[in-house]
Amino acid sequence: MNTITIETATFTMTVGEDAQVRSLVIKATGAECIAPGHEIPLFASTQRRPFNNEIKLAWPNKRTTYPANRLRREGDLLTIGFAIAPYEALVRVREAKGYAAFTLEGWICPPDAAHYRNLKLDVPPVAEFRLLQLPVANRRNFGVWLNVSWDDDAAVAVVAAEPLVEIDSDPLPGARVLHATLASGRRLVGGTAAIVAGGGEAAFLDAMEELEEDYGLPRGVASRRSDRINASIYWTWNMTPETVDWHIEQARRGGFRMMLIYYTAFFKTHRGYDTLGDYDWRDEYPEGPETLRKLLAKIKAAGITPGFHTLQTHIGMASRYVTPVADPRLGKTRLFTLRQALPPSGEVSEIEVEETTLNAPLHDGIRVLQFGGELFEYEGYTSTPPYRFTGVKRGFCGTLPQGHPQGVIGGTLDVSEFGGTSCYINQNTDLQDEIADKIAKVCDAGMEFCYFDGSEGVNAPCGVNVALSQYRVVSKFATPPLFTEGAAKSHFGWHVQAGANAFDVFGPAAFKAKIVEFPLAEASLMRQDFTRLDFGWWRIYVPDDKAAEDVKIGTQPDMWEFGTSRAAAWDCPATIQMEPAFVKAHPRMDDLFEVMRRWEDVRRTGWLTPEQKLALRSPTQEHHLLVNGKGDYELAECDIVEGAAQGDYHLRAFVCRRADPSLPALVTYWHTAGEATALLPKTVAADDIELCATPDGPAMELPVDSDGRIALPVGNRLYLRSRHAAEFLVDALKMAELQAK
Repeated sequence: MNTITIETATFTMTVGEDAQVRSLVIKATGAECIAPGHEIPLFASTQRRPFNNEIKLAWPNKRTTYPANRLRREGDLLTIGFAIAPYEALVRVREAKGYAAFTLEGWICPPDAAHYRNLKLDVPPVAEFRLLQLPVANRRNFGVWLNVSWDDDAAVAVVAAEPLVEIDSDPLPGARVLHATLASGRRLVGGTAAIVAGGGEAAFLDAMEELEEDYGLPRGVASRRSDRINASIYWTWNMTPETVDWHIEQARRGGFRMMLIYYTAFFKTHRGYDTLGDYDWRDEYPEGPETLRKLLAKIKAAGITPGFHTLQTHIGMASRYVTPVADPRLGKTRLFTLRQALPPSGEVSEIEVEETTLNAPLHDGIRVLQFGGELFEYEGYTSTPPYRFTGVKRGFCGTLPQGHPQGVIGGTLDVSEFGGTSCYINQNTDLQDEIADKIAKVCDAGMEFCYFDGSEGVNAPCGVNVALSQYRVVSKFATPPLFTEGAAKSHFGWHVQAGANAFDVFGPAAFKAKIVEFPLAEASLMRQDFTRLDFGWWRIYVPDDKAAEDVKIGTQPDMWEFGTSRAAAWDCPATIQMEPAFVKAHPRMDDLFEVMRRWEDVRRTGWLTPEQKLALRSPTQEHHLLVNGKGDYELAECDIVEGAAQGDYHLRAFVCRRADPSLPALVTYWHTAGEATALLPKTVAADDIELCATPDGPAMELPVDSDGRIALPVGNRLYLRSRHAAEFLVDALKMAELQAK
């Protein structure tokens, strides 16, 4: 059988005239990427049911996929035929340096063909077109987000060249089918996807960058190569022109180069997300964007890059989009048709609808119907005809009562699961673009990156609409952002979200375990998509003996040391929520900021070696970044001293194992919540230990109490050295008696 060749500068693909992919070879390495033994054609066509009379009578009436079974090429045009289905598809192929792009251009389906002559429908009646499906052999890495299989010899991906293509993969023995799907009602004719391939990571990213440039996509590759992509982020929700200087000072204390500012710093809000969508300026911004521009200029002058944190898919339940007249473009989870008209005034206790009510929302706070511009709250529904919503109260959220004639279509409002103070946008409307214009005015005032919180709040298909909602916003910016992060991701968002996702807040008692369970575990997965993740969010917990057991110890320096060092091991940052009241109240804030300052310097300078990064990926072994006597950084393995001060958790101490074993044994310690004195046992003499402010610094005077015991000051971080083994210091600290000042 003859074959058809599709060739770029980086790979050669051959396809049989039966549309079966025979081979895809990387030129630089000779690596074959196609898994043998799988009969999967390059293209396929899906109908919701057979439409042609002869086919409909012969085959079951169900969703049916017709695989391609013949292929011919003339110039750059591929003509594709299908088993049983009586039409052909026309696909244009573009062979570039590192990719081959495929665009569905149309169909060959003569209107006078016997199959269609008496059918009143647009032909062909295709619901979905599988633009590409490639059985790719498994390699060491598979990036689920980008849809790429790769190792040092080869990298191959099937990707979207525009946001309306749905990308996914299906597992096979020893392989994955990478595929791209076009859908009727979204984009069928004109949809474009591409095969991107190269000899390993660098070559693949070069090829992807070429695709981004040629198709005007956001620069996902360039953002991943940015020198700021691994910088941790200072987050604030209440900055104003009056407080910006204070926030800049705190960011400098922690060595932060990035500052993320929540929308509530600029816009009015009352409860949760209740006014999102309005974006009404707070009184502190009398000139709106111009006041903001001046504030951001001050941040940039301090060497800090500002970014905007918003929830682009959320519409507040107290916003003008909801009340007093609800916007028709709000998302609905189910559609219902009124069986009986509703009066323009008076009480309504039941709403009768044509469709089954089964599985309509029943959780408190999300039982909301919209008909016209009015919202109704309901308590339940009948499960047999006639279907009725019961316990109805009209005018929910202050919407004005209206008359609603029989036959009007409404539905259950897509209320956000996060508190119920907002609902979601119907992404099939232009409301997302309208909101994007408002967000763009903020970002164009000087923001350089963006966090898209609430990105999961879209209607199906999420594989398209999550990224599309982000892309619709970014496309409005006068200057593309350095990168974005978000609370959810889908395929096309790889070009936008070079930061991937930050996790939610974890309390002090669980902090290290959750770092291991979530971001540390995900880091290796994200690396398979050539992407870092954000190890945040982290919150500052002020120590409080009266608080719940899991938070009373408060945020401690070793917690941030553990989290930020695990992040640095994967070239990742963290985002920390800097609530001014907590920053000012936390007794160990100097030590906390110093931890971040050191590690941010390490990120900025690329100080860590590959061997150190590998060691830091341990889920159990802790490390502290010390400053030695030469003023250089030193990475030391550390273990907590269990039971210090006879079990008084206010004394927190760690044994540090230094790279040079000839150096004295070293322990670092501090008070979790204030200041105290640690009385060492009488078995510890003054010549047994040295107290110092830094690991190799000069010895400080050792205070002695009236009983002759060494009385160590306990407050900010200090160090103990000893000519004895580390166990000597550990035993001394375990037997110490802690006395509050």
